[in-house]
Amino acid sequence: MLTKYRIGERWLGYPQSHRWSAIADVLQSSSGLILGLFLLAHLHFESTILLGKEAFYRLANVLEGGWFTSSGHGSSLVTQTFSMFMLLVLVVHAVTALRRFPAQTRQWQALRNHNILINHQDSRLWFWQMITGFMMFFLVPMHLVTMITNPEIGPHLSAERVWHDNYWLVYIVLLPAVVIHAMLGLYRLALKWGGSFRREGLRTLAKVLIGYLIVLGLCSLTAYLVIGRGLPTPVTPFIP
Repeated sequence: MLTKYRIGERWLGYPQSHRWSAIADVLQSSSGLILGLFLLAHLHFESTILLGKEAFYRLANVLEGGWFTSSGHGSSLVTQTFSMFMLLVLVVHAVTALRRFPAQTRQWQALRNHNILINHQDSRLWFWQMITGFMMFFLVPMHLVTMITNPEIGPHLSAERVWHDNYWLVYIVLLPAVVIHAMLGLYRLALKWGGSFRREGLRTLAKVLIGYLIVLGLCSLTAYLVIGRGLPTPVTPFIP
C-alpha cells in the first residue's frame, strides 16, 4: 500500500518502508556529520593542554560561556547541556546505523568472505568502520555520561579524571576507535552526497587525518597523565 505525501506541487507515492529508509539515511548522515566535525574540534580544543595549563584553562572558560560573566569564569552547566545534546545525537546515529549491521552469523560470514575474495578497499574500510562503531556504542556513552554527571573541566580537574580516576584506560581505547570511525564516516559522506568524486585523494586525506588525530590525541592524553601524576590529593582546581 502506497503512502502519499506532498512535495512542492506534486503528489508522490512511496511504500512506507522506503520512506523510513530514506528518513533514517538522512538522519544517520546528518548526525554522523555533526559527530565527525565535533570530534575534529574537540581533539584540537583538548590539545591546548600542550601549550600549558593556563592556555587550556582560558579556553575552557571561553567554551563554558565565560565571556557572559563579569569574572570570566564559565559554567559547568554549559558542559552538561552540550554533553546531553551530543548524547542525543549519538543515540540517533546509533539507532539509524544499526539497521545496516549484520544481525546473523551467516551475514558475518558472508561479509568476511567478501573481504577475503574481493580486493575492494572501500569494503574493507566499511568493515573497520563497523567494528569501531560497535566499540563506540559502549565507550562514547560512558564518556558523555561522565561529562554529564561530573562536568568540571580544567587542567587539574581533567587530569584528575584521567590519572586518579583511571579514565586513561577508557580513552586509550576510545581514541583510535572514534577517530577511525569518524574520519572514515566523513570520507563516505563526501562520496555519498557528491561533495567530491576524487575517491583516491579523499581516501588518502582520511588516512592522513586518522594518523594525525591519533598522534595529537595521544600527546594530549600523555600531558594529562603527567599533570595528574604530579597532583597531590585532594585535587584542587587550577588557578592561574
